[in-house]
Amino acid sequence: MNDVEDFFEHAPCGLVIADKDGRIVRMNHTLARWLGVAADASNEQPFSRLLTVGGRIYYETHLVPSLRMDGKIEAIALDLVGKEGRPLPMLINASEQRDRDDAPTALRFALFDASERRLYEQNLLQSRAAARAEIEEERSIAELREQFIAVLGHDLRNPIASISSGIGLLGKEQVSPRGLKVLELMAGSVTRAKNLIENVMDFARAGLGGGIGVEAESNADVARTIEQVVAELRSIAPDREIQSVVEIDVPVRADPDRLGQLVSNLLGNALTHGDPAQPVVLHAATSDGMFTLAVSNGGIAIEPATIAGLFKPFFRGSVRPSQQGLGLGLHITSEIAKAHGGRVDVTSDERLTTFTFTMPLAA
Repeated sequence: MNDVEDFFEHAPCGLVIADKDGRIVRMNHTLARWLGVAADASNEQPFSRLLTVGGRIYYETHLVPSLRMDGKIEAIALDLVGKEGRPLPMLINASEQRDRDDAPTALRFALFDASERRLYEQNLLQSRAAARAEIEEERSIAELREQFIAVLGHDLRNPIASISSGIGLLGKEQVSPRGLKVLELMAGSVTRAKNLIENVMDFARAGLGGGIGVEAESNADVARTIEQVVAELRSIAPDREIQSVVEIDVPVRADPDRLGQLVSNLLGNALTHGDPAQPVVLHAATSDGMFTLAVSNGGIAIEPATIAGLFKPFFRGSVRPSQQGLGLGLHITSEIAKAHGGRVDVTSDERLTTFTFTMPLAA
């Protein structure tokens, strides 16, 4: 057997020579071994007889017409009938040999084992289907969680309002100094609960597609809003020093309620995480067409890795057990800033941690 014959018989692919009508003239040993037959067992049989029923239909309706039109086909995926009737995935190349008058004289087929490729494709499709199912499940769970949070936040408002009203009524009565102190503590707890509920509601609305809504006023009394929030936080934390400097000399277009919520979140965060022995400093100013509000506190520096996740929902970083919360405050703060066309940045070192909100005056 010469080299050409040896190559034909033992090529790493199946080779078939057929006449112009597709009847097999010769099949190499490689393909015969894959099919579990003798090399000459299929001589004079139509090539289509090697294919599964679906493959035969495709062969007659697509493959043969393509050969007649183009003279060749490449990388067609079809299944042969192997041992015990098991399908053998193949990639088939074929060409049509023609004489000088362009009349077909023979067909040549090269068949490549595609079992591994077919398995890979099936695994890939299964992986994609599993990933889609997992994404859909996570989306459903997220929607259910957000709906639950929204309902829960709504249902908590009524009892909180009743407690707040009761505290107000008791404050008008004759109460002992100790009782007044207890009422102050209760009022502070109610305020924190209200803020927490508002944050939860805002997060739920944003998750359900409502976003963080703002009703901007062209000439909002931003200074008064900031002073009110500072006074409220001072009453809640009478043992902490809060310094404020407000230098606003031009109109600011903003939503006063949302801006107050942002300031409250930043001050509350500073009071919670800052060094109790050092003051919390707020500075608000207008300059060069921008409104800037910075809240600073002393204490341990925030790690860069932690800073990267501060504005993500439910992110709390490394906190002490006494520092309770859901980790929504800074996320809501960031969303309020974005709704005003602004942003919140943070810098932190061993001396000072500062959260800075900036926005255009005409946002």
